[in-house]
Order: sequence, then C-alpha cells, then structure tokens
Amino acid sequence: MEAANGRAVILHAMHSVVDWLAFAIWIDGDLVRSLSISPDGGIQENIGEPLSFEAPFWGGEHPVERTPGWPNQEPYPLSFHPLELGEEALRSLFGFVLEGFPDPEDVDASEVPAHGFRLLDPDGPTPEQRQAERDALIVQMGPPRFFRMQPDGSMLEVDLP
Repeated sequence: MEAANGRAVILHAMHSVVDWLAFAIWIDGDLVRSLSISPDGGIQENIGEPLSFEAPFWGGEHPVERTPGWPNQEPYPLSFHPLELGEEALRSLFGFVLEGFPDPEDVDASEVPAHGFRLLDPDGPTPEQRQAERDALIVQMGPPRFFRMQPDGSMLEVDLP
C-alpha cells in the first residue's frame, strides 16, 4: 500500500438494513484498528486496540432500548447498537454525523464535497435511452402508495394530504 505511506487511510461502512458497522484504520500502510460487527454475525473482526470513542459502547453506556408498541420483541443480541457506534465513529474520525443529533462543533456533512463517477458501457444503451426506460417503468408503476404502521405492527394504507 505504497500510496498510504505517510498517511492515514480510514474505511467506514454501515448497512442499516442489517445493523452492520465496519471501520478500519491504516497508518503508513499498517492496519492498526479494524472492527466489523452486526447483530446477526456478532463481532466478525476486532483487530487492534479499541479507540477512545468506543469505550462508552463497550462499557455498557449505550444499551439498546426496546421499540415502544412493537409486540414480541426479543432482546437485542448486542449490548449496543452498531449503527450508533458507527455514527460516533464518523464524528470522531471525520468530524460529522449522518443521522442523529449533530453537535454544534460537527461539520455539516452536506457541505463536504465528494467526487462522483459514472461508468458507462460503450456498447450499452445511451444515457438518454436509459432515462427513457426508467420513465416507462415509472409510468407502469402507477401512483405511489403510503402506509402507516399500526400499534400491533401491521401496516395500513393511508391517503396523504
């Protein structure tokens, strides 16, 4: 990892559908901390010494609370929610959060420039053809439908104003 010489390289990934968090830090090309954790898989990777922002989570200061109104809830399989630790990792490592409550000193994440890339198949459809295909699919789908969760956990279709 020659490009990392003299630098810190940080990976941060979260997947809210499965409550998964992973982050890793390399300093001068050497892995110094890596954590990958989810409720279904448990701790998949835990390399290096935990960082200071992790201590309250491992110490039990962020227990997972039950969701009010949801029946038959089993205890959460971890002592903390990985996505909450993930947000704290974002704050500590990058200075911003994406969800939750930002601190006054946090950077506004929407102000951070990011590069975007688009890969196109030179033998595939043009962007205009792809847009026309999307437009045709949207017409086929019909109008959007909206649902609200009921106290028993069922979903009820509702009309929005």
